[in-house]
Amino acid sequence: MLLCLPTTVSEVQECMAEGAVPIGGATLVWAGWQRDGFPALAMSLRDLPEATVVEPEALGAAVVLHRIDDRVPEVLRRAAGTVGTGAVRRTATVGGNIVGSSLRCLLPAALVLDARPTVLGPDRAYETDLAEVVAKRHLLLGLRWRTPTASGYRKEPAEAGGPPPLVVATAVHADDEGRHHLRVAVRDGYEVLSETAPCDEGADQALGALERTDIGALHSAARDVVRAQVADILDSLSDR
Repeated sequence: MLLCLPTTVSEVQECMAEGAVPIGGATLVWAGWQRDGFPALAMSLRDLPEATVVEPEALGAAVVLHRIDDRVPEVLRRAAGTVGTGAVRRTATVGGNIVGSSLRCLLPAALVLDARPTVLGPDRAYETDLAEVVAKRHLLLGLRWRTPTASGYRKEPAEAGGPPPLVVATAVHADDEGRHHLRVAVRDGYEVLSETAPCDEGADQALGALERTDIGALHSAARDVVRAQVADILDSLSDR
């Protein structure tokens, strides 16, 4: 297997045209390759500047999870810190987690940040939405978002080898007129739900709005965690 390490977007396109398989940190594909055979050409974005940024409002797809620190919002940092073991986090990448993983542990955090992905198509790089990235498994270059007023993250305990743990991510955003709204994303099993609710009048207003969405139709244990997380983030906001 040959490994392509492009340093420009045009070189990435050349590698893709030659049939290179994107590998990220290879944590999700290595076992399959050992079983089924290795591709002739693989590609890592670890030397591509656009894919390695870690900034307050941007994160590259080739960034390994243990590099995600307090430069990014709390919800994203905490989501990355709960993925796998330390050894996994030193190898697994943002792009591999969001695009290649069935768990997509970073997806709820990215959704509540209203992150906009940049992906590489056959002829150009362009911005799209997370739903398209997940559905079509695009080659992700990075994410960008606007800094939220506050954010939070909770991952419930789970037994090893059992169902995926429940995840609730939250973020409060202010619009141009100073009004606040709350974004909530829930991973329940392998499904991820995301909703937005007004929150200037506090937790009761936000929870009332969420009850009328698909999040309000979740099982009672999940709704309890959502209520606790919504109350926590809005209480922290009122204390500022």
